[in-house]
Amino acid sequence: MNDRNISIQDRTKQFALRAIKVYSFINDSSHFNSPEAIISKQFLRSSTSVGANCAEAKSAQSTKDFISKYEIALKEAQEAKYWSELLIEGNLISEKKLSLIYQEIKEIIAILTASINKLKVKT
Repeated sequence: MNDRNISIQDRTKQFALRAIKVYSFINDSSHFNSPEAIISKQFLRSSTSVGANCAEAKSAQSTKDFISKYEIALKEAQEAKYWSELLIEGNLISEKKLSLIYQEIKEIIAILTASINKLKVKT
């Protein structure tokens, strides 16, 4: 994503919306019990959870709670990255189709990691 001024909440929401499109694309062209359909469901769950936890962090009751929500979002982002790697490396979807969303999740992971580390230093 090119806009560096977008909030992590908005960025992860946009990521989730793209993950929904990837999921729909995969499931429109595969059997509901195929490996790609099953893995894409895991990818969808973790991808949408990243944004949900970042959104929830906005209402955190304390800095510790805020960090906790971001840590959960980071775990989900790592999981989404893993599932996307399986889709690519398992030749279930072309790397070209997932390259942008894969790059985005790596950037989200970096942002969340840096944010968590910065917040931990302050507390």
